[in-house]
Amino acid sequence: MAVSDVHVRYRAASLEKDVYPGRTATARTVDRLLGRPPTVSVRALGGVSFVARSGESIGVIGRNGSGKSTLLRILAGLEPPSRGTVLAESTPVLLGVNPALVPDLSGEQNVRLGLLAMGRSPAEVDRLLPDVVALAGLGKAIYLPMRTYSSGMGSRLRFAVAAAAEPRILLIDEALATGDASFRERSERRMDELRAQAGTVFLVSHAAQTVEETCTRAIWLEGGKVVADGPAAETARRYRVWTWRLAHGRQEEADAILAATRATYAPPLVPVT
Repeated sequence: MAVSDVHVRYRAASLEKDVYPGRTATARTVDRLLGRPPTVSVRALGGVSFVARSGESIGVIGRNGSGKSTLLRILAGLEPPSRGTVLAESTPVLLGVNPALVPDLSGEQNVRLGLLAMGRSPAEVDRLLPDVVALAGLGKAIYLPMRTYSSGMGSRLRFAVAAAAEPRILLIDEALATGDASFRERSERRMDELRAQAGTVFLVSHAAQTVEETCTRAIWLEGGKVVADGPAAETARRYRVWTWRLAHGRQEEADAILAATRATYAPPLVPVT
């Protein structure tokens, strides 16, 4: 997969005073009477470029609002970038934490439907079902309606179903952070298997330790831009140190870490034809 100079901007309503400093008082009054709040341009991604190769497990880390989930939607083809190009050799499979499920059906029935929707034959569904159930690790809850599941249980089941599709490119949004140690271990083994099959895995998470333990490479986003792109352990640790400094009010030290990291990052030249 090649991502070249991807930008995402959108307009959002804003209640900030003087958001349009050049507008007259009359124009603002008309906006209020029509229930039309002023809008501002929001940059979700600003010039993201990278190449993802077969066999890599890439963690995308960053604070809330840094652009992680937006990048995932762009990679999945769920929305077009405002500018830039994304090329993939196969259709990515997105595993998010909130996809629609059939709440009145059991987990097992949802597994069957999910596998059939991904093109598996009934015979393949019967063959794959035990492995999917085992990976999810829900016990007897697999026979209960999905509406009785916690968000973590639903995420675990979705990961198991998506992994059974054996995608060439698997996109995961926070799903591994919702499980216990046993589930994370099973998930890591499954991700290793996907990489061994020359697949590429993207894991989007704000938990740097999860990325450090499960990925081979990490991309750090802040403010919609890439701060660092390198080995998972090194990049995730630096990110953890930065967030620790922020959390403890050591702003100057955090700013110094961010500036030094940015200074060493060189955006790749991504050939896109």
